[in-house]
Amino acid sequence: MQRIIVITGTDTGVGKTVLTALLASHLRASGLSVAALKPICSGGRDDARILRRAIDGALTLDEINPWHFRAPLAPLLAARKESKRVELREVVAHVHAVSKQFQFVLVEGAGGLLSPLGEGFTTRELVTALGAEVIAVARNQLGVVSHVRLTLEALPTPVSARARVALMSPKQLDAATRTNPKLLAEFVGETLVFTVPWIGCRDFEEAAGIPRLRKAIARIAR
Repeated sequence: MQRIIVITGTDTGVGKTVLTALLASHLRASGLSVAALKPICSGGRDDARILRRAIDGALTLDEINPWHFRAPLAPLLAARKESKRVELREVVAHVHAVSKQFQFVLVEGAGGLLSPLGEGFTTRELVTALGAEVIAVARNQLGVVSHVRLTLEALPTPVSARARVALMSPKQLDAATRTNPKLLAEFVGETLVFTVPWIGCRDFEEAAGIPRLRKAIARIAR
């Protein structure tokens, strides 16, 4: 069965790209055909290049990231600075076109769930238009319970009820990081909250070799 999963976050820089790359790598190692897309980005294409490595070049950089803008701003503003527009229907059409070739399509958003991606839409509208599953990525730190709950409440109720949460652990654990998963599970559901161990490296290929990290990614990918 074909599945489209949107990886969004509570903020920018929370670990969406690394998680998406690790998921893609795991699914490919399981014998599944996988596309990893970052349809819209601004301020550089490093994230798209990481995703291309994760799927072993199965798509070109422009297929992974068709809309890219130079200014390190929200994509909507970065596009306007170049007198360009991104329409939701175009992004949806691109994802659907790519999805015909793969069993899994991972779609990474830009910034947080409600960051403006294009004219009149955010990752939330993209999720709805694609009928996609959602993985919400967040930093496991003090305050994350509120951040995750606000993000999930912004999603349509049927999507929110099934959304998985990936808490990205810091290097040093404290009282909050140790107790956040259990507390969050009281509101979200124990089976939907996953803790991703500290990675300690930017290179997802190196990270994929860490046994406890492999186990965490396998649980999220189910």
